Amino acid sequence: MSTVHIGIYPGTFDPVTNGHMDIITRATRVVDQLIVAVAVNGGKDPLFSLDERVGMVAGETSSIPNRDGSAIKIMPFESLLMDFIVEQGAGIVIRGLRAVSDFEYEFQMAGMNSYLNPSVETVFLMASDRNQFISSRFVKEIGKLGGEVGHFVSPAVAGRLKDRFARERARERD
Repeated sequence: MSTVHIGIYPGTFDPVTNGHMDIITRATRVVDQLIVAVAVNGGKDPLFSLDERVGMVAGETSSIPNRDGSAIKIMPFESLLMDFIVEQGAGIVIRGLRAVSDFEYEFQMAGMNSYLNPSVETVFLMASDRNQFISSRFVKEIGKLGGEVGHFVSPAVAGRLKDRFARERARERD
């Protein structure tokens, strides 16, 4: 009897970046099924609504080939991550690390999650060289100030950012 390894990659994905996509693609090699869990996370005051973020992630992941029948599902969640993991029958949390500065926070989070549910393992994937400096926060800041974000996100996401910031500037003028 073989065990199906279901992994959860949680995040706000506001917006989904090339760094996120790198981790998602590589995570499909580690688990049989990957659930990209898009957090409500109202405390971060997201630029895009939950539905928009779920749609963006779904659009970006649609071209990732399934490996040996592996599947990617995109799901919103607003509960405690460990509760969501149990609800989905998962046993692995996937987290990306960009730099040493990420490690302390992620280490604490992994410890807390392990305390809440010791049967869930956290797997850290290091960001690839070309994605180590990318963060959604920086992408939004660059985009808001009119900078080029095409190196950090897909053309579709760059277009959505450009449209969103153009609408915000138009609202501010009115």
